[in-house]
Amino acid sequence: MSDLQLRAYQEEVVERALLGENIIIWLPTGGGKTRAAVYVAKRHLETTPQAKVVVLVNKVHLVDQHHTKEFHPHLGRDYTLVAVSGESKEKDFFGPVVKKSQVVICTAQILYNALTTTEETKHVELSDITLLIIDECHGTNKDSVYNKVMACYMEKKLKKDLPLPQILGLTASPGSGGAKNLQKAVNHVLEICANLDSAIVSTKTHVSELKQMVPRPIKTFDIVEKRLKDPFGGHLKSMMQMIHEYMTVPPDFRLRQFGTQEYEADVVIIERQGVSQDNRLLAQCALHLRQYNNALLINSTLRMMDAYRSLEEFYINRSNTAVDGTDIFLVGLFQENQVELQKLAKDSLYENPKMGKLESTLLNQFGPSRASKGILFSKTRKSIHCLYDWILTNEALQEAGIKAAILTGAGNGITYMTQNEQADTIRKFRQGTINLLISTSVAEEGLDIPECNLVVRYGLLTNEIAQQQASGRARATDSQYSVVAEEGGQEVKRELTNEYLEDLTGKAIAQVQDMSPREFRTKKCVVLPNLAIKELALNTPHGRITVKKWKDVPFTVEDFSFEEYQKDNFDDFLD
Repeated sequence: MSDLQLRAYQEEVVERALLGENIIIWLPTGGGKTRAAVYVAKRHLETTPQAKVVVLVNKVHLVDQHHTKEFHPHLGRDYTLVAVSGESKEKDFFGPVVKKSQVVICTAQILYNALTTTEETKHVELSDITLLIIDECHGTNKDSVYNKVMACYMEKKLKKDLPLPQILGLTASPGSGGAKNLQKAVNHVLEICANLDSAIVSTKTHVSELKQMVPRPIKTFDIVEKRLKDPFGGHLKSMMQMIHEYMTVPPDFRLRQFGTQEYEADVVIIERQGVSQDNRLLAQCALHLRQYNNALLINSTLRMMDAYRSLEEFYINRSNTAVDGTDIFLVGLFQENQVELQKLAKDSLYENPKMGKLESTLLNQFGPSRASKGILFSKTRKSIHCLYDWILTNEALQEAGIKAAILTGAGNGITYMTQNEQADTIRKFRQGTINLLISTSVAEEGLDIPECNLVVRYGLLTNEIAQQQASGRARATDSQYSVVAEEGGQEVKRELTNEYLEDLTGKAIAQVQDMSPREFRTKKCVVLPNLAIKELALNTPHGRITVKKWKDVPFTVEDFSFEEYQKDNFDDFLD
């Protein structure tokens, strides 16, 4: 394979897969997992009679990306490849397409539909596939489509309905599964391995080469002091209190603090109560309170004018659609306070200090004579549009040469992007026409984005998987990973927690890798968390135990003493 060379650490992680074992490859973002998978696929096609490789992805845009960027350049000359997504006509004839092709790249949902349908033109058997590659395989859990595909696999395996495909999973971030201690994190890794019927591998001999190829960014916490005065936010809260008094909150219900996600959850419950009880006053007041609470959340992260405009957009068409006295009160309340709100929102004396800190963070990396590239991550599509507008109108950032663009997920609606728009934006970013992407989580995972020297997380509370993937985008030498947050805020606490969980995941994987083959196979079998398994009977020195598995509740490894089990108790499960 002279045209497809791997680095030493990649050769190390594919070694067992080349021997035909079911393997999960764990490499960091930018470590070349997909290239390693292409290498395995090519060797498999060369050495396996009637080989057929299916590559599963969890997002539509990754179908074309994997086909165009990786698999077709290296396999397209010698093998028949096809990319199938929900947007392509091949999905309606998926059965014949699979039969005629040697490599199929598709979304997991398409394969699952094909495995479970009785329509001849769409049906596919797992026995038709010889190698199944699962991208971002840490998502193989609970009711995910990946897990449903693997449930079909496990059901056939337990019935000895062979042959079955070899499994190759790819992940940069298995995560801890919410575990806070090592044993539970080990259980989580074992559960992923059990779901994929695979062992997990990472580089051990060539760690230094991997670190050189995928350097870790320098992390900084860019902290801003709390807002001393917030008259705009205070005015919103006084209006919300007036709505509370008008609607009469149910006496058995305690609303939590204004301007929090918890408060939003509370008013959603009240809104549903109002609808179910045919109480329009309660339902409408709760709906409007959600808008005010959203304005407070925007005010805590973005500009005051962004918060004001979110309310203005909500009320702009409501003055002419009043149904009863509740509408008249709610619309009237906003109109009576609109001038004062707008006045307060324009007062730069009380502007959100986070925006100033974000500005200085960007200016530290960008300048007229500096060829920088960065990604600014924020939580919602609304927030990234506001940040984009702020950058365009910020004189200092424009003088620094920042050329920004928005990158959101594909979908329908004015705040979404088409796949072509996504690809065009990333192309411009690669060429340098754009040097700052303002993105939601879509840029964290999967998309083929060039290395950056700055990644900023702004107003984000995410898990350790998203944090690792975002950090992995800062791969240039001496790159910076910045967390812009308020002093004492939840963002810093979550970031530090995620650092601990990332380290915990690494230790858990190392512990699983250090297990003897027998211990790993035994523990993996007892975990057996897949949907196809209902119960497992074990003979132990203390008698026969039947372990049941209902819905998506996994067997736990904590309930058993594996060392006491005899090998023949697991004969049906170890093969």
